[in-house]
Amino acid sequence: MKQETFINERRPHESGTKHVSGKAYYTDDIPEPPGTLCGAIGWSKKAHAIIKKINLDEVIKSEGVVTVVVADDIVGRNDVGPVYDGDPIFPKKAEYYGQPLYAVAATTTELARKAVLKAKISYETLKPIITIKEALKKKSFVLKGKIIKKGEALKAIENSAHRLKGNFTTGSQEHFALEGQVAFVIPQEDNDFKVFSKTQHPSETQQIIAKMLNQKSNTITVETRRLGGSFGGTETQSFIFAAICTLLAKKTKRAVKLRMDRDDDIIITGKRHDFYSEYEVGFDELGVIKGLRLKLASRCGISPDLSEAINDRALLHIDNAYYLENVLVENYLCKTNTASNTAFRGFGGNQGMMAIENIIDHISISLKKDPAEIRRRNFYQKKKKNITHYNMKIEDNVIQEIFDQLIKSSNYKSRQLSVKKFNSESKYIKKGIALTPVKFGISFTTWHLNQAGALVHIYCNDGTVEVNTGAIEMGQGTYTKIAQLAAHAFGIPFNKIKVSATRTDKVPNTSGSAASSTTDLNGAAALNAISKIKMNLATYVKRKYKIKNSEGIYENGMVKFKGKSFKFNKLIKEAYLNRVSLSSSGFYATPKIHFDRKTFKGRPFLYFCYSAAVTEVMIDTLTGENKILRADILHDAGKAINPAIEMGQIEGGYVQGAGWLGCEEVNWKSNGQITTHSPSTYKIPAVSDMPEQFNAEIFKKGKNIENVINKSKTTGEPPLMNSMSYFFAIKNAIASMKNYTSNPNLDAPATPEKILMSIKDLKSKI
Repeated sequence: MKQETFINERRPHESGTKHVSGKAYYTDDIPEPPGTLCGAIGWSKKAHAIIKKINLDEVIKSEGVVTVVVADDIVGRNDVGPVYDGDPIFPKKAEYYGQPLYAVAATTTELARKAVLKAKISYETLKPIITIKEALKKKSFVLKGKIIKKGEALKAIENSAHRLKGNFTTGSQEHFALEGQVAFVIPQEDNDFKVFSKTQHPSETQQIIAKMLNQKSNTITVETRRLGGSFGGTETQSFIFAAICTLLAKKTKRAVKLRMDRDDDIIITGKRHDFYSEYEVGFDELGVIKGLRLKLASRCGISPDLSEAINDRALLHIDNAYYLENVLVENYLCKTNTASNTAFRGFGGNQGMMAIENIIDHISISLKKDPAEIRRRNFYQKKKKNITHYNMKIEDNVIQEIFDQLIKSSNYKSRQLSVKKFNSESKYIKKGIALTPVKFGISFTTWHLNQAGALVHIYCNDGTVEVNTGAIEMGQGTYTKIAQLAAHAFGIPFNKIKVSATRTDKVPNTSGSAASSTTDLNGAAALNAISKIKMNLATYVKRKYKIKNSEGIYENGMVKFKGKSFKFNKLIKEAYLNRVSLSSSGFYATPKIHFDRKTFKGRPFLYFCYSAAVTEVMIDTLTGENKILRADILHDAGKAINPAIEMGQIEGGYVQGAGWLGCEEVNWKSNGQITTHSPSTYKIPAVSDMPEQFNAEIFKKGKNIENVINKSKTTGEPPLMNSMSYFFAIKNAIASMKNYTSNPNLDAPATPEKILMSIKDLKSKI
């Protein structure tokens, strides 16, 4: 009989049918006990102001209102900052438009939302700082930035045959997950609380709430079954909603659900950091970079949140796939009167990459060379030029192979000629094409987060298996892949494995599901637990049946030892009757990694993911509109656990990245009011924005050289960076209007307005 492996196998998402049928339970679908109240938040209408008085009399008198909570109701820590303070639950001073000031619990959501509007608040308005440039000018920072130095950048630039200067901006991005922010809290006996939260980080949610209530952590249980997407938006931003909901539940002694309206969700929560860069680069006649000076500043909002780690990752990825011999980088973490920006797929890496890719593009135009060729000439090599600016040796480099393979499979060179021919014959419609690489490091850059736990049970009556880990299923298929790993390890059918909801009272002290490490960490922890159970079984069989030196082979529902075979179910029942433990906890800690944030040296990543993408676009030079005609992607997923799920991540990541770089624009008024706060004012990619021809492929030669489960590589964040080819294809189309001799001034996102401004600017150049 052919062995069923369940890995390297295309399997549907474990909740796929429930997703499309509406049967999947999310936090808002959990049945509510009788008497459950509904919460709503009252927030600041000023971006920067001293709160002189909050009068809630009319709020309290409103129909259906049971209670209100304010800062004085918090007996413990009035802050949800994950690393540093700075994110008060209810502040004394308003620091951004949309900042929560109070909350109510009422009998219905509609009544609660009506009630919060009746507050009378008097402010002393102060002038807000909104933009990065304003913050730089006023030296307004949430934390001190870093200066990164390798070699002699200034001297190398001065001695270079060619030099260029410029600046570049990448915009913010709203997470806009299908499921909005929501929390549901049920009081328990002994002043305990059961918290259901849409969060990527149940353990830290538990800690935040415990500190707020001044209670022990073991009095708070946080459970999360699945998320309707997140993309980093609930790594920390969910804390305040879970905290406020728990505060309302504590005061009323009733179950409370806090379900955010989409507009309020966008207004209250932070987004992707926008970055501003200034650069000076020196290079030779071939386009090889000799020296780079870079100023990199980000809009952090009112507090650090995760900005330190996000800016660190941006700095770690300013090289992308390129060897930089001489580098000098100044980093600034700007404090502005906007919501604290936070984690978003890519976690700063993509912003760092966009800075260097823009520089490479600028070099290619100045030399009148193919940008793909300039990129190839600057690649890291295998035996030399393989040390990063943070002193890590790159040992798994396959970017050249991926790049060259994609050039052939996408017919890049012939299509490039076709694009130029089209542009020479078309006056108003122009085409563009671009090829960009990706090298993205995998691991948390915060060392202690690179760990995971698991709990595995086998039930004796039918041999079914339950696996519990700290992993959060956000649609990315991590539950499916962990179930596949467990089914393979035990050699039993996939349908006998159940991965249960993540709970802090089952697996404690978990890291957030982030950094593209969720399956790597939690899958390995689950396999560690399984190995302990299998060891228990082997010990029993050896003792009972006098078998030596056999750990057992698990396949096709059978367990085979030397001279003795069992049906899996029979062995499990027999083991139970002989008092053999069929449960175990598991643990995994990522090896090899070390990183000193102060010196900015070390090995922050266990391995790298590599990919490349070619995008062809068409733009209308009269309207600024653009269309993706074709996208070709080649991504290294190692030995993929589930190629179907990985492909979904690869395609979805590209489209989300195209939204960030193309149509998703976050805008604020000068008074700090966000104007893009609803589906009617904020444009996300639609079906019509998909590439007309979409060719995505997993690199068949891929294999992780590190000891990672199944020798796989993640597809969480890296695919988003393939969208860089889309942005530079647009830039290539604009450049064609000057016969590719002048560098278009184009910032991201490349909205129709910005494309038109770039065209106007280009035409004005002599």
